[in-house]
Amino acid sequence: YASAEYQTLLARHQIVCSMSRKGNCWDNAVTERFFLNLKMERVWQRQYANHAEARRDITQYIVGFYNPVRLHSTLGYLSPAAYEAKSIEKEPICLSEIT
Repeated sequence: YASAEYQTLLARHQIVCSMSRKGNCWDNAVTERFFLNLKMERVWQRQYANHAEARRDITQYIVGFYNPVRLHSTLGYLSPAAYEAKSIEKEPICLSEIT
């Protein structure tokens, strides 16, 4: 991802690369942690009969537990749903007294 060819392609399409300094692994840490938690807390605890069963169970885990319930230190110990709801709360717009 740091190659000149790849960076040129991104620049040509006006895409900003989500990458910090060379060799910094923190850019993907949250995503990698999600997949580790998914495997540890769900997938490795089950034996799925087929892909459809796995898909249903993993979807239920994400929608029913991970997003609304599971607390995350990177989100200030809020669940993803609570963090998102908090981030969209806005102060009401005040109208000026000047007409």
